[in-house]
Parts: sequence; structure tokens; C-alpha cells
Amino acid sequence: MSGAFSQADHRYMARALQLAQKGLYTTDPNPRVGCVIVRDEQIVGEGFHLRAGEPHAEINALNDAGEQAQGATAYVTLEPCSHIGRTGPCAVALQEAKVSRVVIAMVDPNPQVSGRGIRLLEEAGIEVAVGLLEIEARVLNPGFIARMTQQRPFVRLKMAMSLDGRTAMGSGESQWITGPEARTQVQRLRARSSAILSGVESLIMDDSRLTLRAEQLQLDNADEVVRRQPLRVILDTHLRLPLAAACLSEPGRTLVIATPDHSEEKRERLTEAGAEVQVLPAGSDGRIDLVVMLQWLAENEQVNELLVETGATLAGAMLDAALVDELQLFVAPTLLGGEARPLFALPGLSRMADQRRLTIHDMRAVGRDWRIIASPQATSETGPSGEFSESKVT
Repeated sequence: MSGAFSQADHRYMARALQLAQKGLYTTDPNPRVGCVIVRDEQIVGEGFHLRAGEPHAEINALNDAGEQAQGATAYVTLEPCSHIGRTGPCAVALQEAKVSRVVIAMVDPNPQVSGRGIRLLEEAGIEVAVGLLEIEARVLNPGFIARMTQQRPFVRLKMAMSLDGRTAMGSGESQWITGPEARTQVQRLRARSSAILSGVESLIMDDSRLTLRAEQLQLDNADEVVRRQPLRVILDTHLRLPLAAACLSEPGRTLVIATPDHSEEKRERLTEAGAEVQVLPAGSDGRIDLVVMLQWLAENEQVNELLVETGATLAGAMLDAALVDELQLFVAPTLLGGEARPLFALPGLSRMADQRRLTIHDMRAVGRDWRIIASPQATSETGPSGEFSESKVT
């Protein structure tokens, strides 16, 4: 099933990955997948998955190739599907097109179907090779992989701060710390996300819209991208969100998550104002359990990538619970002073041994600001999975 790959194999799979990238902002909740069909060392068909409910990458590539697919090699970034959903199984389509070889970057992470597409191809006498540019393929779909294997979204925490690590003045004033180029990058983070999570305190303070805006995305297909507004998720234990909050009048859905300890009258009024209210069981301290919340979003809303845009309390709680997979920190060349608000609320760090170390993966200039992409390092308390059973926040 696996084996040595030629230089040409690498070249064609790299092209398939480029095609998959074209669905970065539109395929949710499906994975981003690209496919290239090659015959006699010539690309005869290309395709990628654009959005859920529409043909998969393999089908688009086969349609592009036509009869030239017979005897060809198909390069696909994710194992061809073997089940019937809103579209037919791609493994069967490749078999019916009479391709002779299929090269796959990565196996489907869904344990219920993983390997079935490969077996269907092999049983049909098609040569299958797996594992070419697998790391690059996995980078394309961190959220889909997390939802399939961990039953929770991939959590990306975005924060903007001054050079002295502050996010807002003591009064709460925060617009704008970073420049327009950084805000464009944030818009693109929103665009690739299934949902945006914030705490009610941040919404009360900033009245953020939490939406995609075509003029800030600066993409050729911006108007198409904003058609799919990410789900807005607000953690609000006691339903304190103002009825006039800007996010309630924006396109798309606003989901407010509360515990049973709230006013039924306020719930009705929030619903009338445009919110959806979801009640989750309270923990022993009466607060929203973050682990339960993430699992609920994955199972019920098919959230792949969750972008957290919030204040110090919720950001600190997510980090403290080892629920953050990636941090994107935008650092502005400015100083806000000691009375300004901090980046994270992480109580209990009294010794150097308590510090939370990060691994920096990328650092680069974005306009006049800097963007740091990092991930938390695992600790003995979190274990290799990074999961806690007791992680709650208001």
C-alpha cells in the first residue's frame, strides 16, 4: 500500500495540495481536498472540493479528465470517501473511471470509515500508495482531524497586544492596537473557522460584531467567502448579553451558551432578539464546563476550527485547561502601561517553575505589527492529550 515515491509523484501531489488550498475558506464542515489525474506524465484532470453538498475533489478531477482518466494515476490529498452522503462515494467513482493507480497523502481520520476507501480501491485491482506529503495534508485540515479523532474542535486563540503585553486601556478602550494589515489577517482566521468563540464580558465591553467583512478580507473571492458567516458562540452563564448587542443583528447565527441558572424571561427576550440559546449542564461551581462545551460544538454543530477572540479571563481559562492548540498573537509596537489590561488571567503562577512555556512556530512582520504563531508545551499535569476533566469559566 505504501512505498517509494518518485520526484514526479511529489510534484503532482504538491499540485493537489495547492488545489485543496482553494477550498480553505469555503468547504466547512467538510475537509479541504484536492485531486490531480495524470496520464502519460501529463496532467489531464484537476479538481478540488469547494463547499459541502457539492462534488468532491475526485469527482471534479474525473469530470475534467473525461475518458483520459482510464489507466491514469490519481493523486488525492485525503483518502477517497467510501460512504454515500450528499454525494456518492469517490472510491467507487475512481474504480468506475478505470484509473490504474491512486496516490493518497493521508488516510481518512474518521475511525468509522478510515481505510475503507483504500480497501475498495485495492479490491478493484487498483494500485494504492499512501503517505506522500502527509504532514502537509494534515496541516490543511487540523480541525477536521481533531473533530474526528478527539471529538472536539481545533482551538485557535487569537490575541492582539502591545509590546508590553497589554490588550486594552484600564477603561476597556482597545480600538485599535494593531494596524489594518493585522486586521486583514484576523478576518482570514475568521473566514477559515467554523465558529468564533467569545465571553460575554468581552461582548459587553467591546460590542464586537464577530463577522466576516468582504472589504477587510482582501480576497478575490471575498464576496463568496462572506456568504458563509462563521457561527458566533458566546459563553454567557447567566444570560447577561445586552439585547441590543451588535452581533445579534448581523448575518449568520449567534449561539449563546448558558447554564440552567438563568432568567427564563431573559432567554425568551434574547431569542426574540435573534439569538439561539443552548443550555449545558453546570459544573460544581455553577460555571460553563469548557470541555463539555467543545464536545457539544463538535458533535452538534460540526465545528472543525474554533477561533477564540476574547478577554484575559476566558483566554486564561482555556490555556489553564490545556484546551488551546494554537496561539496567534499580534504584537503592536506600542506601550499601554502598567494600568492597562493584561493578555491572560493565569492565577497561581508564583514561581518560575509555574511558568507556561510556548513553542514558537512562526514569527513575521504584518504591516507595522508582528504575528507570532505558537503552541503551548505539554506539562506533566495535562499529559500527552492535553485534556482536563474540570475546566470551567463564567
